[in-house]
Amino acid sequence: MPNSVYQMVEFVGTSKLSWEEAAKNAIENARTKYSDLRVATVKELDMTIEGEVVSTFRAKVNISFKSHIA
Repeated sequence: MPNSVYQMVEFVGTSKLSWEEAAKNAIENARTKYSDLRVATVKELDMTIEGEVVSTFRAKVNISFKSHIA
């Protein structure tokens, strides 16, 4: 079996509900542009605050996919 090569991209997903949903949204968005997604690593979590409440959860996610470049 030949060796494989993978590329990585970074997406920031957002959600009004949770960090988990924000990470899933990042993956769903990546899926629209890249195929053969393999591994996702959450690199950073943060949130935006409006007034006294959390308004948006954000997840910075590195996503790898199999490279098909010959």
